[in-house]
Amino acid sequence: MPDALAPAIGHNGGPPLDPPEPKDAGWRLFCWSKAHNAAWKTPPREIALRRLARAEELGMSYRDYTAVILDTGKRL
Repeated sequence: MPDALAPAIGHNGGPPLDPPEPKDAGWRLFCWSKAHNAAWKTPPREIALRRLARAEELGMSYRDYTAVILDTGKRL
């Protein structure tokens, strides 16, 4: 008889999909907030102006264009 706690065939052994424990929630939020703030830190003036000009050429907002760069790492 197979063990009831053993993963099924095809299970990748990844972490559980349950929400994190309440004790970890504060730490995860802190880490996420710190990374988010670092990613959205205002770039130097020249870079911001270059992104703004390219976003206007594409008909996008600066924030949307920057989000694409942060998500994919590619410039459009």
